Amino acid sequence: MQRFLLDLLECPACHHDLIWRITERRGSQIEAGAARCLACDATYPIRDGIGLFLVSETRDDDLWEEAATGLGRFLAEHPDVDAQLTAGPLDALAPADQVFRALALEERGDPAGAEAAFRAARPRLYTPDYLACYAAVRQHLIARLAGISQPIVDLASGRGDLADELLPALAGSLVLTDLSPRVLRHDRRRLEARGAYERASLLAFDALRTPFKTGALPILTTNFGLGSVRDASPLLVELRRIVSGSFYAITYFFPEDDAANRAALAAAGLDTLTFRQTALERFAAAGWTVTLESVRTGRAEPTPHGVLIEGAAIDGLPVASTELEWCVLVAR
Repeated sequence: MQRFLLDLLECPACHHDLIWRITERRGSQIEAGAARCLACDATYPIRDGIGLFLVSETRDDDLWEEAATGLGRFLAEHPDVDAQLTAGPLDALAPADQVFRALALEERGDPAGAEAAFRAARPRLYTPDYLACYAAVRQHLIARLAGISQPIVDLASGRGDLADELLPALAGSLVLTDLSPRVLRHDRRRLEARGAYERASLLAFDALRTPFKTGALPILTTNFGLGSVRDASPLLVELRRIVSGSFYAITYFFPEDDAANRAALAAAGLDTLTFRQTALERFAAAGWTVTLESVRTGRAEPTPHGVLIEGAAIDGLPVASTELEWCVLVAR
């Protein structure tokens, strides 16, 4: 993580000041050290350049770790499947299995092979409408932020799909964040391979309990981060606390009359920010003013399941064919 972040961070548990002990630096990056809260004495380490600001109750909620561990265990128990999945012809695999190949190769330190498998899978997993709408709203956001010199924080970065394209367009730094230290370690390796690590920072934290001071962030972004939110009201209040400027979210909304997908979203607790009317009401209740930019609609279908890893799913939604409304949601 870059040194400028020290002035923006506080204890995510009690929101008091931190004292820092830096033990290793590399240029502008802090590679190792720790922060300790002056009030509650909680300690937050920096390891491998990643600031770990997870409060104790969220440290075991790493879904990327769970998925990677589960896949690794399955492949170890089924070496015949492992051989077909990771060493067989890529184009012979079902699209979901191509994603599992990518995840396995990523864990084994083959980022080039992983990226090739992800690229092969995308056009077979998603409809042309889905891919076109996503590309359009992503490019709209990148154009909107191009040349900005202020640091930008990206919430729930995951594998860095937005960050990889956004960072080259910026004049300043980008902070990639996620609940998962594991996915951030993969992000670091990818950034280093692209020569972009020196302009990036990596922070692990729960979005409901961020480590940022009040009003510390002029710009916050997220790529699909709203679609996985269960506790919408406290999240939006917390983000309103830390953002002094604008929050840009690439997202999509399901049709209000989409009964099948509404039922599935409700069962998963994800129906608050995935329908336009409810989402706008929740943002307004948290003190935000919202506009929607680059609005467009496109057909989406349920993604196919795995064949080699039989029945395994990549995306749980949609569960039925639908027409998604894509946009860049801008909240101030």
